[in-house]
Amino acid sequence: MDNYIEDGLRRVRRGTTSLPLKHPPVDHSLSRVCRFGAGAAGLFLVTFGILGLIDQVGFFSTGANTALGLNSNGPLSAVSIAIGALLLAGAVRGGNRESTINMGTGIAFLLAGFASLALLDSRFNVLAFHIQNVLFSFLVGIMLMTFGMCGRTSGTLPHDNPY
Repeated sequence: MDNYIEDGLRRVRRGTTSLPLKHPPVDHSLSRVCRFGAGAAGLFLVTFGILGLIDQVGFFSTGANTALGLNSNGPLSAVSIAIGALLLAGAVRGGNRESTINMGTGIAFLLAGFASLALLDSRFNVLAFHIQNVLFSFLVGIMLMTFGMCGRTSGTLPHDNPY
């Protein structure tokens, strides 16, 4: 007779209480989806940044220079390359560090979207944001925050808590 039972993520001895794992296994299928999504976002940002720099526009131009459907200028392209490279490095690394990077950049994208929305038609719009950039910033921010929550569990909730 087998004295062990499966509780979904690990084997436990029959008759003992099973505590939830602090982190799901590294090869959990949801973590692969989150890594791929964050990597794709990073690749898009690097591509957008490179195309924005190649276009030979004035570095601080706030005109209608577009790359991949979004308005761009030199500083926005440089920031996009840096953030995209960070997301790609996190996707390659994986684990909790990737989760932290995704959460941090997701929050930064949301805050940048709100700040850019406030500065949209002012002279302080140095990153040349247009409404499509603001919407993209909100969308990517929410997406990255969702990817950052993959694999994160709280150790303070009881095992039978449905939340």
